[in-house]
Amino acid sequence: MIEWHDLHHSELTVPQLYALLRLRCEVFVVEQTCPYQDVDGDDLIGENRHILGWRDGELVAYARILKSDNDVEPVVIGRVIISALARGEKLGYQLMEQTLASCRRHWPHKALYLGAQAHLQAFYAHFGFSPVTEIYDEDGIPHIGMAREA
Repeated sequence: MIEWHDLHHSELTVPQLYALLRLRCEVFVVEQTCPYQDVDGDDLIGENRHILGWRDGELVAYARILKSDNDVEPVVIGRVIISALARGEKLGYQLMEQTLASCRRHWPHKALYLGAQAHLQAFYAHFGFSPVTEIYDEDGIPHIGMAREA
């Protein structure tokens, strides 16, 4: 069973922050062989939130929600990740449900945006996201911009 946490960045403990940065590095940098600056300055500012899914004390699911100070900008969902230890269990669906519930709770009238890895387009379409860009290269990985109205 997964224990879900929906936390404002100010509520993160040091061990929680360490675990989420570690998981992001394990998958996005090491596993996907994509050297990039994951710690981008957005984790600990403004109204930004973190969705964490824990199983047996291990972080197995994570997403980051970025809320711009500009009221016309959409809320951005990113860093959506499932640990290699938990893949194949449909946990991504639960993670997105938790993430979208957080967006509804905190910003019910805001449009949503995400830069999806292109091969996951159908997965995000399941949650009402539609392509709004052509496929583009981000750090050597094909991505597509997808949006969803509030």
